[in-house]
Amino acid sequence: MALTQPYQGNPVGVRPLAKIAGGLAVVYCGFRINNFDLLLNPVGWALCASALDRLRGPVGEPFDRARAVALVMVCVSAIDQLAVLNAGDLEPTAAVQVIGYTDNLGGITAVWLIADAVVRRLRADGHGSRAAVVDVLRWTVTGLSVLGTMAGLGYAALGPALAVVWFISLAALVVILYGSADLITAPARTEDVPARSEDAPEPPAPPSDGRATST
Repeated sequence: MALTQPYQGNPVGVRPLAKIAGGLAVVYCGFRINNFDLLLNPVGWALCASALDRLRGPVGEPFDRARAVALVMVCVSAIDQLAVLNAGDLEPTAAVQVIGYTDNLGGITAVWLIADAVVRRLRADGHGSRAAVVDVLRWTVTGLSVLGTMAGLGYAALGPALAVVWFISLAALVVILYGSADLITAPARTEDVPARSEDAPEPPAPPSDGRATST
């Protein structure tokens, strides 16, 4: 027999929002040797997806949508890194470039959805000022990321100053997500736990044989 009791999350483990911040840091902090990023992007996206899985609610809820995109990015970023590694020092082919731009746009989408889910939860929990800061940072990071992608395609020019602003904005977003880890926790869930001995049902009384006992 099992009883259903509220699950409050693992107090010893890493808080979900801190895990997301760490995952984004792994994705966007490059440390390359021979065109190979030692900070594997798929690992960073996997960290994000794992944390979002703990925060998600019903299907279609903001954290659930962000988790779905993060899972897609695990595969896309892995393909992108394999393609870059395979190309080596050669001029990247059109296919490699398409994979790279897909990885960029997917990353922009994932960051937007993660920040959107955080903003909605912070506002719902009464942390309006912090939600406003996250909202400004997500717009800044997203806008500059789109400009950077367009610059790579030759449709825009992203000067060094804007690149620095993008990096500072992204770093600030990661820091504030980490700092908000105590404000957004995993929702209460239910899981089976062993029944306590005092809650066990009493054994049924033995059947009566119809004879009275004398005193």
